[in-house]
Amino acid sequence: MSNNISNPAELASIIALEKLFNTIDEKKCFRLEAGAGAGKTYSLIKALKYLISKKGNSLLKNNQKIACITYTNVAKDEINARTDNHPVIYADTIHAFSWSLIRGLQKQMREFIPSISVKWENRINEAGGIKEQTVIYDLGYPKATTKEITLHHDDVIKIFTFFLDIDKFRTKLKSNFPIIFIDEYQDTNKDLADSIVRNLIEKDSEILVGFFGDHWQKIYGSTACGLINASQGKIQEIGKNANFRSDRIIVDMLNRMRPELPQNFCDPASLGEINIFHSNDWEGTRRTENHWQGDLPARIAHNCLTKTKELLSHKGWEFTPDKTKILMLTNNVLAEEQGYINLITAFSNTDDYLKGNDHYIKFLKDVVEIICYLFEKRQYGEMFKAIGTNTPRLTNRKDKVVWNHDLQKLMKLRETGTIGEVLDLLTKTKKPRLSSKVEQAEKRYSQFSQLTKLEEIEQEQSFYDKVSAIKSTSYKELSALARYIDDKTPFSTKHGVKGAEFENVLVVCGRGWNNYNWSQFLEWSSNGIPKNKEDTFERNRNLFYVACSRPRKRLAILFTQLLSTGAQKTLNHWFDGENIHNLKFDDVGLCE
Repeated sequence: MSNNISNPAELASIIALEKLFNTIDEKKCFRLEAGAGAGKTYSLIKALKYLISKKGNSLLKNNQKIACITYTNVAKDEINARTDNHPVIYADTIHAFSWSLIRGLQKQMREFIPSISVKWENRINEAGGIKEQTVIYDLGYPKATTKEITLHHDDVIKIFTFFLDIDKFRTKLKSNFPIIFIDEYQDTNKDLADSIVRNLIEKDSEILVGFFGDHWQKIYGSTACGLINASQGKIQEIGKNANFRSDRIIVDMLNRMRPELPQNFCDPASLGEINIFHSNDWEGTRRTENHWQGDLPARIAHNCLTKTKELLSHKGWEFTPDKTKILMLTNNVLAEEQGYINLITAFSNTDDYLKGNDHYIKFLKDVVEIICYLFEKRQYGEMFKAIGTNTPRLTNRKDKVVWNHDLQKLMKLRETGTIGEVLDLLTKTKKPRLSSKVEQAEKRYSQFSQLTKLEEIEQEQSFYDKVSAIKSTSYKELSALARYIDDKTPFSTKHGVKGAEFENVLVVCGRGWNNYNWSQFLEWSSNGIPKNKEDTFERNRNLFYVACSRPRKRLAILFTQLLSTGAQKTLNHWFDGENIHNLKFDDVGLCE
């Protein structure tokens, strides 16, 4: 180790890597806890390359690989690229990894599937029971017929979790993957995480399991595991005490917030800036409806956001997408600001529209909106590339006239019509043609009125209601949602936060969502967590920490919720009282 390194973060990173390599050499399972900005992926890649150099050839000779499990295709692609697609590395999502191991166990899967849930038991019974159906997994909705059983992605995890309890399956797993790394471990399904610890670590399976992540960055719901531990110290904890992202003032603040994982900043001379704004001086009547208690009325909250941006602009902030992110921690507030509030009410799961899991949103955003953009820019060659191979090409002038006419109608309808009217137009013109997934959904939707059995109606009702809500929404809301998702605005939510970093971040903390109460969380941080409220506290703490750790240089937080005395005490400790400002109001309740 060099004693001449002046960068504290780099020195901490070197120490953590030495511990990591030693733990691997000792064949001990481990958990690398890497706080925000610590360079977790860098450590993961270093560990993979270390194993390639030490064990790559011997593993390949034995037809074995190192599994590196991720939770997104983006992460999978990055790992493959940064390890030069080395053949000893198997990097893929947890669902693809699980399916690769269980897909050949058709008989065992068929026997287990009815026990997954009452819904699966009913599906199997309605299909005439278990026969010789082929079990398939194509990310579709769950379904059972006399010939096929189609799994949902959650089902794949449940089946894999079940199989880990079987000795023969674990032996097969070890023979293929004697080393398994799990990236972003805190997002692992709870039951799966428990099964991995119980069966692969505590039972001494001789599989080297390494977890990379940060349990304070678990923000994706109640089914994720968070912190992973094992009995008898069988998981070696390695803390990475570095922060390569943020200026010193922000790192110091994060250390006050999380003293058990202290981070070393990268540049001792960096300046940075923190500003906290609250609205406690407002004397009007605050909101009292469910989930909104203590927050400002919508008009006043909007004015506070406008005033905060104005104050920050005077300090040199630039509110452009490449410089600043405004993190709205409630999707409804964000949707109101962005103009797609009605559209998102159709979805119970935000991943459906934010991650394109819904086939309608994916097609309209990734095909229709792109085509319209390119048509408007007269980039016709790129437009036809985006359309793909399923749409007829232009062969003469008449074809060009027809295409221009139909696309002009589409452009106009995007401004004046509903999503349903746009889909109806595309069904007629086929410019562009509906995707196969949307065509299937449209067929399923149209068949709802023909259903006669009560069980079938009940099974399809939620799908029908969701599609009806989507179709009745103004198409302009879809365009607004697409602009937001494609990062053409300065706004974001928790789903676009984790793993990202920005020069400047303004966090807006208000009410409107039952899962989050910022004043309560801050008060508990000072006064203690009430009994049986640990999960609630952790959920709020993690999202707050993730949001506060995104900026490189400047952080600002606006609280539109009334803050208690205990909450203000926490803010003063974490952020320093000099950085906390009361927004001022005039007689009619607007920010001065």
